[in-house]
Amino acid sequence: MKLSTIAKLKRTQRRHKPGIAEQTGFPSPATHYLEPTIDLHQELITNADATFYVRVQGDAYTSFRIYHDDVLIIDKSLSPVAGALALVVKENAFQIIRIPVTTGTALQTDFESYVLWGIITYIINKAS
Repeated sequence: MKLSTIAKLKRTQRRHKPGIAEQTGFPSPATHYLEPTIDLHQELITNADATFYVRVQGDAYTSFRIYHDDVLIIDKSLSPVAGALALVVKENAFQIIRIPVTTGTALQTDFESYVLWGIITYIINKAS
């Protein structure tokens, strides 16, 4: 798998909470500008210090519904759980696997050894 971007995410301080417009007289057409924007970092990230995103190049992982140019949100602080998708390092290359059995940070499957890099928490697909 070829990675085009790996970066850390920064968490902003406020969360999106829709408000009720308080108005008197004629309603302003610009009242929707008073609403705060939705910050996807706050909505999708639980541990910003251990979270990275990766853009996937190629269609090697279509069996996991991961396609070319999708963005993976990966949390390195999560423990592996059977059935979860994970980004692992095997033979000095990144690969995506579904976790079958866990043993600490090294995963063992059919005599193949992997080093766990992080758990995939979200897959962001581009709308066609």
